[in-house]
Amino acid sequence: MPTLMPESDSEDELPPAWEERATSDGLVYYVNHQSKSTQWTHPRTGKIKRVSGELPIGWTRHIEEETHKVIFVEEKTQRKSYTDPRLAFAVEEAPTQIGELRQRFDSGTNALQVLHGRDLSGKVALITGANTGIGFETARSLALHGCEVVFACRDEVGSRAAIGRILAEKEAAGKRCKFVPLDLASLHSTKLAAEEVKKNYNHIDMLVLNAGVFALPHSLTEDGLEQTFQVNHLSHFYLTNLLSDVFNVTTRVIVVSSESHRMSSLPVSGLSESDLCPQHHKFWSMMAYNNSKLCNVLFAFELAKRWKPRGISVFVLHPGNMVSSSLSRNWWFYRFLFGLVRPFTKSLQQAASTTVFCATAHELTGLTSLYFNNCYVCEPSGASKNEQLQQELWELSDKMVQRLMGETQ
Repeated sequence: MPTLMPESDSEDELPPAWEERATSDGLVYYVNHQSKSTQWTHPRTGKIKRVSGELPIGWTRHIEEETHKVIFVEEKTQRKSYTDPRLAFAVEEAPTQIGELRQRFDSGTNALQVLHGRDLSGKVALITGANTGIGFETARSLALHGCEVVFACRDEVGSRAAIGRILAEKEAAGKRCKFVPLDLASLHSTKLAAEEVKKNYNHIDMLVLNAGVFALPHSLTEDGLEQTFQVNHLSHFYLTNLLSDVFNVTTRVIVVSSESHRMSSLPVSGLSESDLCPQHHKFWSMMAYNNSKLCNVLFAFELAKRWKPRGISVFVLHPGNMVSSSLSRNWWFYRFLFGLVRPFTKSLQQAASTTVFCATAHELTGLTSLYFNNCYVCEPSGASKNEQLQQELWELSDKMVQRLMGETQ
């Protein structure tokens, strides 16, 4: 009969009489001082952990002469510890199957909690729409943990003000934030943004397709396409493919969609450009948004299939219901409605948590083509899993870009 574990605020907390140790090559093991036994799996979670093979800078390993025990010394302060300092950075081995994922966070978790104890130094994230709302909290959270963040946004003044807020909070974090002009209502602007990114970076670790519009009246972009469709889907499709050269096996592409994708009116076969960009008399702003969010999920799943041989992970997510952000800015009724439900919805930090989780969680390494809500994998709509529809959207998107820009994706 398994031993009953006492209640704890943390699944990762060890029960009484247990101690966590690490071998010299970085494999974590657990000692039970009561039963005088050891095991490789965590006594609460059943997971295996590893740490970096090297000690943190400034630490050395010694053997005590009297006790013959291993002791760790921080050279600068001469502080001594029997606990391996690498254990502070221990991570669980990535699961090989989706069913092995366990839920560490939920709807009440905020982005900074997801990143607790993480050092993202040396990582680069590009986030569209990073100057406001959920995108800003995503960018801020990553920057505060050492990540260099590229703000790919239309509003330069707003973006530099947002970077200034991070700079005021933590100077080093603000200095890691850069601005790249990107107007998703223009394929030409999207191409220029991609060229600037590739000029300055040879690798992107996290591409977060966050920007979006909602409740717009029927309007056309400079490319002659319905604006909600182009901003929410097509330009992100184009940007992702243009940046292909700066992605590798460590890259994650994160697509911010919505549960609204379940209420789309797109046909499950025979998709046409008129379905994606309806004429004025057939246009309803809410349905245009729903359709664009289904496009996000379809695109993510098709991209995951095409890039799986490259080892690139692609995840798509729902950040939260009616989160109080600038998304509702285009019509007074939605501003009123979003304001009315604000006390009952997620904060912006909570809404950013699933994006940050998908971008950084160790346990997602090697996985791809998953839909997340509340920092956990869940089932998307049946239409979004239709492989024929995924392929049709990709091919139609490619034809539209090729017609307007003369480029095949």
